[in-house]
Order: sequence, then structure tokens, then C-alpha cells
Amino acid sequence: MSERRARGRDIAGLLLLDKPQGLTSNGVLQQVKRLYEASKAGHTGSLDPLATGMLPICFGSATRIGGYLLDAHKTYHVVARLGVATDTGDAEGSVVREETSPIPSLAEVTETLSRFVGEIEQVPPMYSALKRGGVPLYRLARRGIEVPRAPRPIVIDSMALVSYAWPDLTFVVRCSKGTYVRVLVTDIAGSLGTCGHVRELRRLSVEPFEQGRMYTLEELTSIAAAGGLRALDALLLPADSALPDWPEIVLDAGSAARLAQGQAVMGDPAWPRGLVRVYAPARAFLAIGEVSAEGWLAPKRVFSA
Repeated sequence: MSERRARGRDIAGLLLLDKPQGLTSNGVLQQVKRLYEASKAGHTGSLDPLATGMLPICFGSATRIGGYLLDAHKTYHVVARLGVATDTGDAEGSVVREETSPIPSLAEVTETLSRFVGEIEQVPPMYSALKRGGVPLYRLARRGIEVPRAPRPIVIDSMALVSYAWPDLTFVVRCSKGTYVRVLVTDIAGSLGTCGHVRELRRLSVEPFEQGRMYTLEELTSIAAAGGLRALDALLLPADSALPDWPEIVLDAGSAARLAQGQAVMGDPAWPRGLVRVYAPARAFLAIGEVSAEGWLAPKRVFSA
């Protein structure tokens, strides 16, 4: 095996993966990384093994943009099973409670969903990766230990009822980062006077990729078999596609070279203040930069020299 093959390819870009059910986000990431023979890859926000749907994967220098996608709002298609609670809040857990009544009416369900839209607070679940004393909460939960968790503010942008036929409630929700859909379902069920858990969960989009084309592992494998690495690379989105609404600045060759070396450059008074996309001549994406109140442009993340 060549040294390059052992080290992996230096590629850059974003792939919108359609994560399959039953795999962890890291497990599917490693499969895609091997398929692309990439030296570096990361994902932008985990999905539970039960969940399917959009999982943006960043390769190479595009991993430097991953932190900005973690703040993105996301849209989910949720199937909740009412009347049955599990210890994990989803279908992978053990049943801990069952309620045969009351059976909420459609009007009650519709009204309850509307009350969860806006800024609300959520108590993170014990079955989560949050840590207490350096120990993930899910490890404590597996030992039967429950610890207090402070509520956290989240934003529910919208909630649309798809269907309701007891015991199944299906809805689409758009929400901020930090939202636990499992907790949302248990809280909605509690407001309806019953209990519940997530039976199915699919992430439809991650902002700004509202209409992004997703690829399954099976599709990627077939594309690789038919066209090799070149065909796989053709599926990648450029790193700056994750920042379509950010203001942009195009530098001359000299300023671009200095910024690429980590130096701040004096800007034009007309430049917008705050975070910006920075391009070198010929519109080559160079960096994420920040323009100070005094007009200096400093690099925050450099993508190419």
C-alpha cells in the first residue's frame, strides 16, 4: 500500500448523508470516510441510532466549518407513540409505564402542539452525552443513577401536525440547536395527560441545507463502484455552501496572502462588521474572517492559502 493510501486523501467539501437506522453517527462517519479514502472527516451533530436522515459530513479543511453548523436549526419528522413510556424516551428503551386513558382528542392534540411553539425550556434527558463530573449521563442512567439537570432554553420555530390516530401522533418540527426530540415528545404527551416515546425519527434538513440532496450508504457504494473516487468527489458541496447568507469580502492577492498566513489586514470602510466569508482573487474561498469595529479583518478559520 502506498504512503498516500495509508495516510488518506486530502479532499475538502461537504456531503449530505442520509443516515440509516441502527448505526451511530460516528459509525456511519467512519464508513463514509473509508469509502472516500479521506484523511480527515467529521460530522456536524449526532443523530441517535434510531434516527435516520440528514447528517452533514465534512472532509478535510471543511471540518473547520463544522462548529458553525452545530448552531443550525433543524427539521424533523417525528412519529410518537402515546400511552407508552420508555426509559430512554425512544423505541430502543425498555417500557417503564403504560397508560390506556385518557385518549386525547384531535382538538386537544392540535392545541397542545401549538403551545410548544416559541421559546421554551427543556430538561436534558439522562440518556444523553452530557457529562456530570466527566461521566456521560447515559452511563449513569445505565447504572440506575439519576442526577438533577437544569432546564435549558430552546426555540421551537414551528410544529405541524401530520396525522393523529391513537396511539400514534406524527408531526414535523423545526427547532433550534440543543433540542432533544425525545424530551419534546414526553413533554407533549405529559401535557396531554398521558405518556409517550419516539417511535420513529427522521431529520429532514439542517440549516441552510433545507432542500439538500442526501445520499445513502448504498448509493455511495454504487457510485463508487461505477465511477470511483472521482464520481464520489463530484457529490461534494464546497465549504462555503454552509454560509450562504453571510456577507462576503473579496481580497486582492497581497491581502489574501497575508490573511492566509494568519495576519490581520486593514479593510475598506464599507466592509460589513462581524463575521464574513473571505475570498481570494477569482473567488477562491479563503477563510472565515471577522471585521473589527476599527475595520481590521482578522482570520478565524483559513480554508486555503
